[in-house]
Amino acid sequence: MFSNKDEFKTAFLKKLEVTYGKPFEETSKQDQYQVLGQMIREHISANWIATNEKYRAAKSKTVYYLSIEFLLGRLLGNNLLNLGFTDVVKEGLKELSIHLEEIEEAESDAGLGNGGLGRLAACFLDSLASMDLPGHGCGIRYKHGLFEQKFVDGFQVELPEQWLRHGNVWEVRKADLAVEIPFWGKVRSYSEEGRLCFEHVDAETILAVPYDMPIVGFQNQTVNTLRLWSAEPSPYPYQRDIMQYKRETEAVSEFLYPDDTHDEGKILRLKQQYFLVASSIRSILRSYKKKNHSLRGLQDKVAIHINDTHPVLAIPELMRILLDEEKMTWEEAWEITTKTISYTNHTTLSEALEKWPIRIFQPLLPRIYMIVEEINERFCRSLWDKYPGEWQRIEEMAIIAHNQIRMAHLAIVGSHSVNGVANLHTEILKNREMNLFYNHEPEKFNNKTNGITHRRWLLKANPQLTKLISEGIGEDWIREPAKLVQLFDYKDDSSFLQELKNTKQIKKIQLSTRIYQQTGVKVDLHSIFDVQVKRLHAYKRQLLNVLHILYLYNRIKEDKNFKPFPKTFIFGAKASPGYYYAKKIIKLINTVAEKVNNDKDSSEFIKVIFLENYRVSLAEEIFPGADVSEQISTASKEASGTGNMKFMMNGAITIGTLDGANVEIADRVGQENIYLFGLYADQVLDYQQNGGYHSREYYHYDKRIKQVVDGLVNGLLHDSYSHFETIYDSLLAENDQYFVLKDFASYANAHHKLGEDFVNTREWSQKSLVNIAMSGHFSSDRTIGEYANDIWGIEPASVYVK
Repeated sequence: MFSNKDEFKTAFLKKLEVTYGKPFEETSKQDQYQVLGQMIREHISANWIATNEKYRAAKSKTVYYLSIEFLLGRLLGNNLLNLGFTDVVKEGLKELSIHLEEIEEAESDAGLGNGGLGRLAACFLDSLASMDLPGHGCGIRYKHGLFEQKFVDGFQVELPEQWLRHGNVWEVRKADLAVEIPFWGKVRSYSEEGRLCFEHVDAETILAVPYDMPIVGFQNQTVNTLRLWSAEPSPYPYQRDIMQYKRETEAVSEFLYPDDTHDEGKILRLKQQYFLVASSIRSILRSYKKKNHSLRGLQDKVAIHINDTHPVLAIPELMRILLDEEKMTWEEAWEITTKTISYTNHTTLSEALEKWPIRIFQPLLPRIYMIVEEINERFCRSLWDKYPGEWQRIEEMAIIAHNQIRMAHLAIVGSHSVNGVANLHTEILKNREMNLFYNHEPEKFNNKTNGITHRRWLLKANPQLTKLISEGIGEDWIREPAKLVQLFDYKDDSSFLQELKNTKQIKKIQLSTRIYQQTGVKVDLHSIFDVQVKRLHAYKRQLLNVLHILYLYNRIKEDKNFKPFPKTFIFGAKASPGYYYAKKIIKLINTVAEKVNNDKDSSEFIKVIFLENYRVSLAEEIFPGADVSEQISTASKEASGTGNMKFMMNGAITIGTLDGANVEIADRVGQENIYLFGLYADQVLDYQQNGGYHSREYYHYDKRIKQVVDGLVNGLLHDSYSHFETIYDSLLAENDQYFVLKDFASYANAHHKLGEDFVNTREWSQKSLVNIAMSGHFSSDRTIGEYANDIWGIEPASVYVK
């Protein structure tokens, strides 16, 4: 693009003038961002074209990663890093009295996801490109994403996420590749050459228009593609009221996760899911057919991966095309489909496994329903042959039962690989949640522990730590993150440990500045920055965290001699708009924050900060500044977690349960470098299966618990009865489903030990170093390498441009 800062500066100023027709001095930060983004995208274009040509010429097998979410964050800084242009651009802008960070602030986070599912997908795309692997993403181009979160009187208020208000400089609209997606209508049967054929007729169609975004590999000239589909009215709609049709069509790609409390929302969600897979599979097959005459052998050149159950309709949709358009036999089509498609399960919560009522599914997708019904019939027949007379087993394994379609069952039956995302999660799937399927086809099940891209979460988010590591062990770890283990050589090096502490302090200062800008609260820079940032859900137990804070507050008020080491408790979380209970927890945290932060007795020792509108760009500031990582989900409920890995990589110490990937983190760092507490997964599962837990016993026999739980309703918190009775009841009347009170004492003890250990700065820095050193295993490069070898069968195809 430019070999030095002067070349860049000249090109930048010229482009700015040509684009906006005004002198540089009059341009805004948004103008400057748009121009810089255009320059980078234009530079990327040659590599983007060359990458696709290379894949075509090599006839590489390609994976297509279908996901309802891709939580990309901002792309300017990431693309500059991966292209190797950060320093040149930063220096050139500096001479124009512009800070690159200010231009980055002008970019909106891409509103294409919500939490761990979408961020994992984004990390996987980064690793695919950085490892020269032929792999592209397929998603939906949401106009508003989830929502922008504001706090009003401590309550969450949702505003439309206007991430596209200035357009998206990274995308390229491909209107010529649009496809029509049918809904409603009916199925016509006809005979052709003695064969019964089916056709979806009288359908209402929606136009799916692709927008392509480049996914830039790390300094290797590979540029893969994220194809996002936008729903637009068809030019020839089979339609009634045209305005209603337009509104309903555009709603399909307007918001991520529309509220499905009522049938209207359910229909919209199901429309979204079919819209994603139908448009993606048609696009995949069109690309495949350019290079190959027949879809026979598709599985040798194409892998389609479904990220959770949202894209599971890829299975019947691929079957539909092979049966209805390619005129294959059922057996041929089924073999190709199952060998092409693989599935990742992301939950152990049975209530989170998708199910669709037939009364909604059948009229909306009549031909797809017929195919699902046929898959179910054939599957149940095969089960009957293998397990004759075992009606209950067959009923429990059926894809369609009790007037519902079980999407996870369809995903398992219609794919060749089913993986969990952490060792513990996979074992729970095999031994409990999916045990019948595992016993039936054990060869399908495997584990792929999640990972994160160290390029964004360490190189980009924490340049100070990156520099320190490279000065210590060289730069090979950047390409091979497992080499971070070489940091062990510095475990007893006092000067290195001091430098590590200094880099953490720099990031704490930066984070405290952000906190003050956003909340007006000044925090103690020498306090323990204790952070819990993730989606707000009962099983993630933000409630346990805030009840412990209330306990500390009570103790400070009652015992003037109790002077704990100062802690700043930092939260970040969005609750789904329809999730009433989670929104009550948000209000509780904000109410406790107001109480604690404004009480002169407690504010010296504890501060509570809830940063609104948690998102990727904010996370990049939070993770490097954290001392402690709160990973306190009820054991067995968190499939993996990836925040735990980001904290670890930035030197924070985990306080957590033995849940998800925490188990593997503990195995790697050793018990002395993590603070574990609470029930084990098998104990939780045993309680749930056999009973024996009575939360009221803990309430009556532990005065700390009684005091904090009573504090929810006794007036300790202003106007508390009207706000927190629901939470109070969940803990006592509903027997505390997620064992908050059961784990409370163990959690409080772990926090006490943590506070004592933090005082010894050398030992704390050693713990921090061990966590960083062992974090390389949790790079998404390792995860993607395992997917590529074990599931997808894809190989690197290096791209070089002259």
